[in-house]
Amino acid sequence: MSNKIATFVPSFGNPPQYPLESVDNALKVIYLLGNRGEMRLSEVAEALGVASSTAHRLLATLHYRGFTAQNTSTKTYKPGPALSNISYAVLQKFDIRLELKPALMEINKLYGETVHLAVLDGDSVRYIDALESPKPVRVASRVGKVIPASSSSSGKMLLSQLSDAELRNLFPSEKLQSINSRSLHTFEELQKELQLTRDRKFAINLEESEDGVYSVAALVPEDASPLRVAIGLSMPTNRANIRELKLIGEDLVQTITNLFATTNLLGF
Repeated sequence: MSNKIATFVPSFGNPPQYPLESVDNALKVIYLLGNRGEMRLSEVAEALGVASSTAHRLLATLHYRGFTAQNTSTKTYKPGPALSNISYAVLQKFDIRLELKPALMEINKLYGETVHLAVLDGDSVRYIDALESPKPVRVASRVGKVIPASSSSSGKMLLSQLSDAELRNLFPSEKLQSINSRSLHTFEELQKELQLTRDRKFAINLEESEDGVYSVAALVPEDASPLRVAIGLSMPTNRANIRELKLIGEDLVQTITNLFATTNLLGF
């Protein structure tokens, strides 16, 4: 298999009359890093068709503005914090939460448990909306929180949609960042868990991010959202055993499928 870097970057409309090559190259780097996750200096130079010195100056400028970050041990470049901040800001302005709120309300009503909307943020998961359970004992909202994706049912669900190469870019080390003793601790464990998740179409969290809390998560259909989004259902462990949790997961997948097939409900 060829190792040549894929250089396809989409364009929209007609090219500008007076293009700025340096700006165009910077945007290409941002796009490629967003898709590949991590690139070496030589790979950036090859993708752009420029000298290594030119690629280095470009990456240094992007790094200065926070658009790239460098792994000090491997010397590879990856998307920087500015990109995450911009993505989250766009998400807030687009307000996908408003579009998907009817589905969250219906799931909250059907199951009587706390429901979260989550997106992937690098190797973490970010909770962007929630409706808490109406029951006196309930799981609290995590809106605004960011935790390791491997320790979250929503995070696992979203990670399961990535290719092996994308996963390795996100997790270059064998050891994972974990929250407690029940969290996944190695990349091998994560791979096995993600394969299970793909097979059953829902993800499970057994107190891996918070003591006394179980959760399941499933994907929002791609044609219902411009972003890859997961819906998670969280509950105290005394309200479901593991077998029941799996049944809830199966039912949640079907519920989400039915909800998003009802276009009037979502206003699409």
